[in-house]
Amino acid sequence: MSDWESASTARVLPPARPRKLAKVPFVELADGRLQGVVSSGSDIERVYVSSVAAGSYEFACSTNNNRPCGGARGYFCNHIGALITEAVLQYGVARVARYLRVDAEDMDAEAIRSLMLAARPSQADSAAAAQVFSRFLRHLAYVELPATTGPLPELQWFPSTRAVV
Repeated sequence: MSDWESASTARVLPPARPRKLAKVPFVELADGRLQGVVSSGSDIERVYVSSVAAGSYEFACSTNNNRPCGGARGYFCNHIGALITEAVLQYGVARVARYLRVDAEDMDAEAIRSLMLAARPSQADSAAAAQVFSRFLRHLAYVELPATTGPLPELQWFPSTRAVV
């Protein structure tokens, strides 16, 4: 086991390139999917939770209130396109392609999207949207905390060795 695997802290990889968070504030490669939160282009108070499954490329897009996306009708909507583009900026094209199991070389975000669309993916159930949105809200809670080098109380999973009586 390497040193970082036995450490109590998680290794953080720097983003491939800086990205703007206004359109896609949250993107992750997790649970066998590229998933994240995408801002609505028409309503500032609405966000969409979008995802694409690795391998099968099944996609889902719905609002945070679980209303279906009007643009995702048998093909990727603009929210999923924005999610793929931001994932490539965040993680790099090679890592995103490898995670989604897209076989091609010398790609960009649009090439990944085109190859996945060529496979004619089906629309998936948006059941995972609640989990993704919940993680996004948790992420926002940490962003709002003041900067500190000390431990965060909610991240201390084990009780202290001295119990208060």
